[in-house]
Amino acid sequence: MTASVQTHSSVEDEKIMKDTDSTFIIGTDPSYKHEVVWRNAIGFLILHLLALWGTIIMFTGGVHLKTFIWTWIMLYLTSEGVTIGAHRFYTHRCFKGSPLLRAILIFLQTGAGQNSMFIWCRDHRLHHRYSDTDADPHNAKRGFFFCHIGWLMTKKHPYVIELGKKIDMSDLQADWMVMFQKKYYYYLYFLIAIFLPVWPAVQYFGEPWWKALLVVYFARYALQLNGTWLVNSAAHLYGTRPYDKNLQPVESWFVSCISLGEGWHNYHHAFPWDYKAAELSTHFNASAQIIEFFEKIGLAYDLKTASPDMVKNRIKRTGDGSHINLGNDEARAAVKAVGPLHPLNPTYTATYKDPVATLKLQGLPLYHEKDIFDLNSNNVTVTRNFGAI
Repeated sequence: MTASVQTHSSVEDEKIMKDTDSTFIIGTDPSYKHEVVWRNAIGFLILHLLALWGTIIMFTGGVHLKTFIWTWIMLYLTSEGVTIGAHRFYTHRCFKGSPLLRAILIFLQTGAGQNSMFIWCRDHRLHHRYSDTDADPHNAKRGFFFCHIGWLMTKKHPYVIELGKKIDMSDLQADWMVMFQKKYYYYLYFLIAIFLPVWPAVQYFGEPWWKALLVVYFARYALQLNGTWLVNSAAHLYGTRPYDKNLQPVESWFVSCISLGEGWHNYHHAFPWDYKAAELSTHFNASAQIIEFFEKIGLAYDLKTASPDMVKNRIKRTGDGSHINLGNDEARAAVKAVGPLHPLNPTYTATYKDPVATLKLQGLPLYHEKDIFDLNSNNVTVTRNFGAI
């Protein structure tokens, strides 16, 4: 689960990082201990206690049916602000969108309350560039709790801070809507994430303000956060790797169901520019189908996707053998099926060992394989302990 790497504490290592020496290797240092930020830890504890209270009220008939339905509508819409907006559109540039669509996505992402679009995308680009190493904000090599929520309760690893400054964010810096939201985020957050969802429940559905706040804000917010966090945790730990066995992320139908299509994560990390974030858009992937709808009505265009041949070649070259069509019986037999089955992802618990990731400073692709190396040349610059990609 851990890699043998140069530790962050060495002065020489820091100099190498600053000089961006191509020989510097980043992995997971098992001796490094993250320092707890108690203000954040206590804040998340209070949030989840209030959310639990609100969830109990919601599911025991403590609110009107209209409030119940409204809460889930808001949960769904703001989640798409993250999945379609922050993730597939702004982080990976999987498609292009009209100004109206961009405004809608930023509005909904603000309602999700997962920090500004700029910061969300910076952290996620860093996560992809240095996935599952100490430069990854939510490094899955440090265990389920850390990559699920613990990373938000501790001080950032020095690599996260240093390399986060080197992530190219010029496209978002040139987007006035993104920068407007970043500048006024906390004001917009209070208005869009708290006031606008809670006010209708009080004004039109007859709920007391405290009950509306507990259900429509706290319960919705915590449920949404944990749904998103499962992509960082469960979808990096419990599943199969049919597209690239050398990547930590896995395929998980369960997480895909919870996160509107984000759980086909081995595919997504293999082809991060694909708007589907999955090989198919028809299995637990509502976000891909909505993007396709936006394309039909003219709000989205230039949808990017990996060609069937590219996917097929990747499966044959680096897959773990569990793919439904191109896998093999031996690899499938090595997988222990736990829980309900799904034809594309029959398990979310694999018996084989997780890969050990060590990366050079160039990291992994954010948009397309060719933004790091040319598959047709011998100049391959991204290497890990298992060799060149």
